[in-house]
Amino acid sequence: MSTIKFNRAAARTFGAILLFATATVPLLSQTFTSLTSFDGPNGSNPSFIMQGPDGNLWGTTPSGGVKTNCGTIYKLTLAGKLSEQFIFNCTVGNQPEGLILGTDGNFYGVTFFGGTGNGGTVFKLTPNRELTTLSNFTVNGTGGSGPTGLVQAGDGDFYGATYGGGIDLVGTLFKMTPTGSLTTLYQFDFTHGAQPFAAPVLGIDGDFYGTTYAGGAYGQGTAYKITPGGDLTVLHSFPESGSDGFSPASLVQGRDGNFYGTTSYGGTNGDGTVFKITPTGALTILHSFDETDGRSPADLVQATDGNFYGATGYGGTDDGSGTIFKMTPTGEVTTLHNFDGSDGSNPFTLFQGTNGNIYGTTGGGGDLNCDPSYGCGTVYSLALGLRPFVETVPSRGTPGTAIIILGTNLTGATSVSFNGTTAAFTVVSGSEITTTVPTGATTGKVMVTTRGGTISSNAHFVVTK
Repeated sequence: MSTIKFNRAAARTFGAILLFATATVPLLSQTFTSLTSFDGPNGSNPSFIMQGPDGNLWGTTPSGGVKTNCGTIYKLTLAGKLSEQFIFNCTVGNQPEGLILGTDGNFYGVTFFGGTGNGGTVFKLTPNRELTTLSNFTVNGTGGSGPTGLVQAGDGDFYGATYGGGIDLVGTLFKMTPTGSLTTLYQFDFTHGAQPFAAPVLGIDGDFYGTTYAGGAYGQGTAYKITPGGDLTVLHSFPESGSDGFSPASLVQGRDGNFYGTTSYGGTNGDGTVFKITPTGALTILHSFDETDGRSPADLVQATDGNFYGATGYGGTDDGSGTIFKMTPTGEVTTLHNFDGSDGSNPFTLFQGTNGNIYGTTGGGGDLNCDPSYGCGTVYSLALGLRPFVETVPSRGTPGTAIIILGTNLTGATSVSFNGTTAAFTVVSGSEITTTVPTGATTGKVMVTTRGGTISSNAHFVVTK
């Protein structure tokens, strides 16, 4: 039996799980598919998932791994074939909590524990599975302890957060160069926030926006903005009671320039909320969950149809194992799937693949080898007929910046343009194109023309000076 260690879903108490069965369940115009179940040796309780340049799904499990139980990095084909890419041995790192694709084509991530100071690490993983530790944190160190995620800025540096450590042991924000040189940007003091669960997101204005799970004026979390130079502004403090909700998860910037996020608790019914907050801090509650449509919502993603998609860790109309939902920008929520235990339990992270489908993980369910009452977790897909798109890495840069374009069926592409300005490019594979920002490009959509038609990016590429 394995023990579920701290991850970003740790604030939610895990429930029971029934036996998992791989199945495809059609519902109206949507198809839910359980792609794989973890079994312990190949990882357990997956908490992150993303798309790699090879077109496969990549992610981390904070637990599991042969003989170690310190977590894994996995790769999963869209057909559901699972392979381990790296097994952590606790010394190198323990409990990986995130993974992003760097502009150099390598993967970068963090572990919450482990490393030389046992306070977590930042690592790089090459596509051929070679892992390098770039930075080590010390337990309760002033530079932070327990990193929770990374984001890469247009200057090539990485920015992230630690859940603990710092001058008051309630977390920090940091910057790290690609070679591992780390600078502490901000040390939380509880008054301005405490315990950031995730790295901040890079706004289109070049500043970073994020949340803290606790702290602030009422002790129940904050939304903040921080400049690349380390100047932090609290945009909103969440109260313990009232319609705002409290204990927020991470943010996502919508196409309207506002930020959208969720709170794990509170709201009209006490089951969490979805909110919108402007870059200057004006907050609007869009939806309060009521158990029947879910409880304890997690991160959001805005898909190609303009709607937001997310998951709730609990609630729903079946056995309370959680839901997948769609929300319009005005706050109208539709439940798309109710987990019933047999198809997973306690969903958390999801994202939209460039083929248009939604992919996500469940913390429980699947093989019961890890825990007879909970399970080892699963990965699923949800096909809703959403249009494909292309994604750029990074999402901003100056003319001449090297860009990776991720997509589907890109073989035979005939043109690439940045808001109408044509760019030279190389087709690496059916899922990857490399290019550079052309001279004269302006902020706008990236367009790729293929034999099947023209595919647009899901967000504007920001051209900076």
